[in-house]
Amino acid sequence: MFKQRKPTSMLWHSLLRPCTAMASRSISDFTKAPTFSVTTASQLHDAIDRLLPRLRADPSLAPAARALAAAARPLPPSTVLSNRLLHLLSSHPATLPDALALFSSISDPDLCSYNTLISALSRSPRHLPSAQELFDRMPQRDHFSWSALVSAYARHGHPGAALALYRRMQEEPGNAGVNNEFTASSALAAAAAARCARAGRELHCHIVRRGIDAGGDAVLWSALADMYAKCGHVDDARRVFDRMPVRDAVSWTAMVERYFDVGRGGEGFTLFLRMLRTGGVRPNEFTYAGVLCACAEFAIESFGRQVHGRIVKSGTGDSCFSVSALIRMYSKCGDMGSAVCVFEATAKPDLVSWTAMIVGYAQNGQPEEALRYFDMFLRSGIRSDHVTFVGVLSACAHAGLVDNGLEIFHSIKEQHGIEHTADHYACVIDLLSRSGQFERAEEMISKMAVKPNKFLWASLLGGCRIHKNVHLARWAAEALFEMEPENPATYVTLANIYASVGLFDEVEDVRRIMESKGITKMPASSWIEAGRRVHVFLVGDKSHPQADEIYALLKKLYAKMRAEGYVADTEFVLHDVEDEQKEQDIGYHSERLAVAFGIIATPEGAPIKVFKNLRICGDCHTAIKLMSQIVHRQIIVRDSNRFHHFKNGSCSCRDYW
Repeated sequence: MFKQRKPTSMLWHSLLRPCTAMASRSISDFTKAPTFSVTTASQLHDAIDRLLPRLRADPSLAPAARALAAAARPLPPSTVLSNRLLHLLSSHPATLPDALALFSSISDPDLCSYNTLISALSRSPRHLPSAQELFDRMPQRDHFSWSALVSAYARHGHPGAALALYRRMQEEPGNAGVNNEFTASSALAAAAAARCARAGRELHCHIVRRGIDAGGDAVLWSALADMYAKCGHVDDARRVFDRMPVRDAVSWTAMVERYFDVGRGGEGFTLFLRMLRTGGVRPNEFTYAGVLCACAEFAIESFGRQVHGRIVKSGTGDSCFSVSALIRMYSKCGDMGSAVCVFEATAKPDLVSWTAMIVGYAQNGQPEEALRYFDMFLRSGIRSDHVTFVGVLSACAHAGLVDNGLEIFHSIKEQHGIEHTADHYACVIDLLSRSGQFERAEEMISKMAVKPNKFLWASLLGGCRIHKNVHLARWAAEALFEMEPENPATYVTLANIYASVGLFDEVEDVRRIMESKGITKMPASSWIEAGRRVHVFLVGDKSHPQADEIYALLKKLYAKMRAEGYVADTEFVLHDVEDEQKEQDIGYHSERLAVAFGIIATPEGAPIKVFKNLRICGDCHTAIKLMSQIVHRQIIVRDSNRFHHFKNGSCSCRDYW
């Protein structure tokens, strides 16, 4: 039973009015209507209806819920009323102990009583053992009982326990009626969380044998497709999708994004186009946002512009999801002018849109604009979050604005009340190491309040590459080897640092380690969109139909570049070979081939946009600067880190990247 408590003055004035009888208390109408006395079961039910939605959002109303439970004590025993009070008290963690006390006072709890409390306990991983204990005590269980616990184990990172519980359900006699789409969907979510395709296939077979899929439940079919996709079997997910009795915008969007998630962008875009041609199903704001994010990732600006047109025609252009996705798409395709147009056409930009603009300018080598938009954002009155500061700190790091960056870093906690995250520290370490201030970087790492993440160590390693700091490079690389032992980027960067200072024995040691672990370097590739086609180039690639023309143009360009004083910087070649061979190796990197093709294939005077999957090397950076001056063209190169806008022999990064 509940212990009677004295109300606080403010809460009691707004919610409860004491009456002369202890068992009869008054409760205010929560819509500020006149108060009424709770003296009957009907009045108590009405008061529960009013309090329940507010208690879920406001724990300060917990005393009011306890008072209602106390008011029910003098009334005749009622399982229905007890269950409704149990539902009320279990709706918020603040009153969950009261719900447990109420449950223990119920002489004969029914199935609903058990299910209500199990559902409440299952919301927190801390209470899962109690939920399991209560579940095991149940005299009988229905589909809700099993589903609540199976889904809780899957949701809280215990997929193995979830699958074991589902198997137990199948083995226990008399469970044919409870084995339905709800419990099956929960078990499939567990198999997806465990990334266990074998268990998922077993569940699929079981679902088919029991005829659970015959009803065409959309949740179950989506869970099946999601399980296969998360287990790495996208083709199986597609087969499930194709068999769905009913496909709505949600299922279409999910299948399109599954292709994008595994890097199969072409199939994702094709399915999206098929969705547009399918009558009765219209893309929603989430569909468009997902497709735009893929356009940004794969740098397909022309398709992104077509999607933009669709969004405008469909009337979903005002959605915050669509606006921020459009800004990201244009900025990641190197077109900040269009990104600004989208932003300025938005009546009320939200936090995500502001952040997208700040990050976009940072990535496009325009730190002054990034800082200007950050100042405008602060004046807008919108409360910032940690992601916004990551964007502006990144802008400072890539522009060498050490003082600005440190000032902003300290303001995060002191002025905005936001705790520093590992990503904030990573940006500052990037800022300090790029500027060669390694002592300050080491000091910050030793004193930082959170554990360094992989981005921090990668930032330090990148700064060591710029300044050829072998000692700290080894330290950063060792930390990364522990976190990501299979990531080839760390090995390659460390080998580059060794090669830049002539330590070719160490370069060979790194290579041998990679070979022994079966780690291979990701092949460098660059691509350019021309003539409604995407043309991809590899290092030394001669497979393109216009290869002879491309190589002939590069030969002419190199002759003019040498006349301007260009000398190939062969320190970026890892091989310990003759200088002539090194120069030949570096002269046909994928981005140079793509730039040469762009000069040939695009109209004279038009900007050339090239995208690369890895970072651009220092010599290619120098070479493309000279190319932009010789051919009088703007050349935009997006590498794995950021954009480089080359024009008239200079780069937007000011040789600081």
